[in-house]
Amino acid sequence: MAQSIHLSLDAMGGDNAPEIVVEGAAQSKIRYPNLIFSFFGDKEKVSPLISSFEILKNSNIIHTNEIVGANEKPSVALRKGKNSSMSMAIQLVKSGKADALVSAGNTGALMAMTKLILRPMDGITRPAIAAYFPTIVGESCMLDLGANIECDAQNLVQFAIMGQAFANIVMGIKNPSISLLNIGEEEQKGLDYIKEASQILYSLKNQINYRGFIEGDKIAQGYSDVVIADGFSGNVSLKTAEGTALLVTSYLKQALTSSLSSKIGYFFAKKAINNFRLQMDPRKYNGAVFLGLNGIAVKSHGGTDAFGFANAIGVAVDMVRYNFISDLKNKINKIEYSL
Repeated sequence: MAQSIHLSLDAMGGDNAPEIVVEGAAQSKIRYPNLIFSFFGDKEKVSPLISSFEILKNSNIIHTNEIVGANEKPSVALRKGKNSSMSMAIQLVKSGKADALVSAGNTGALMAMTKLILRPMDGITRPAIAAYFPTIVGESCMLDLGANIECDAQNLVQFAIMGQAFANIVMGIKNPSISLLNIGEEEQKGLDYIKEASQILYSLKNQINYRGFIEGDKIAQGYSDVVIADGFSGNVSLKTAEGTALLVTSYLKQALTSSLSSKIGYFFAKKAINNFRLQMDPRKYNGAVFLGLNGIAVKSHGGTDAFGFANAIGVAVDMVRYNFISDLKNKINKIEYSL
């Protein structure tokens, strides 16, 4: 029998909480029967939802009326949010009673709280948000996706180290390739701190499989297993990719319903088209990881549905199963570099 995994869930985080959190947990429980959940939130709202799923009958509910608002500033959330569903869910991971946290709540507040409560690992100045990124040849990993708007060379090098470990441990890539997102592939292009980070990564060629700069159009081609960027550029790239996916699927739907002949064609190609939609569905890749903390924290998209939240839970499960935290610490300690 597989060892149980205890997840701490911020039941009130997200646009459609707590409904999608509870339903998503129920969906993931079918896939991972060994999961145990602790839900943090308004018991009057959460309890009836859990009761409607027999599969969640052994879940824990920890009551709190306090919620971190979607538009609340991280500094405000830190001052008044000690007893919020988000903060309490993080504390359970800090105490060691839960293996990982999943929240669809305010990203800035979640990063600020996890950084304060779980603390960054030794050797990591700033934690980063990492997530899977679909490519023509499979999946890649990209970070940072919004935690650090402004970065220096040291931050980017640390992101590369963490990204390499994530791709190796969780994605199973033996020697993942690393690239820095830039406005061109030539070494003379880009801002000074990006060029400085590139030179450091080249000097670590025996420890990091660094391939140089990558432009935005090469990300989806799978040119590199891990793409490194500052939080501003990374977040813009991610949101642009999500919007492009919606645009393509919208165009496809219009094309297949524009005439009788196209509708007939859709009937015969329905299975292939549904597979295409699944590959383009952002919910499939939902679940961003806060790398560099002394604990596992997964951020779900705030506007996702139960299917998307279940996928975020799946990311947390993978992190736990692969013993990611201890393995990452070992890999960080083995990398030798100086600025």
